[in-house]
Amino acid sequence: MTRKAPVADNPTEIDITEVLARIPHRYPFLLVDRCEEYKISESIVGIKCVTVNEPYFQGHFPGYPVMPGVLLIEAMAQTGAVLMSKSLEVDVGGKAIFFMSADNCRFRAPVRPGDVIRMPVRVVRHRGDVFKFAGQALVGDKVAAECEFAAMVVET
Repeated sequence: MTRKAPVADNPTEIDITEVLARIPHRYPFLLVDRCEEYKISESIVGIKCVTVNEPYFQGHFPGYPVMPGVLLIEAMAQTGAVLMSKSLEVDVGGKAIFFMSADNCRFRAPVRPGDVIRMPVRVVRHRGDVFKFAGQALVGDKVAAECEFAAMVVET
């Protein structure tokens, strides 16, 4: 018998089961726990609950754990990939979404164990299988990071 997580009642919410079905990332590199406020081909908000058990905290930095900034960018990119996958109904069996570029990245505040990161990501431009995004990583009302990035769908 296969057990499945319940499907969200709200079509703007994407639970972990659907995240896992939409992008190929897995532990320890899956950096999105769920998404909300999904608007087709327009925007999404990714959520990441940061715990002290994250493997990168062993070396970044022992005694004062801080989430690496590049992983904040990756988390925003994974959030964008969920938006692309759902908006385009990408067949993950034969296609993948690849990160193409990151521009104007800024790191404003450290992210620490116990923080919940909200990642609003919006589409800046969309042409065919290529999306350009603008995203932020927020802890509470504080901007931890922000970035513009692009991704595309490719045959695998």
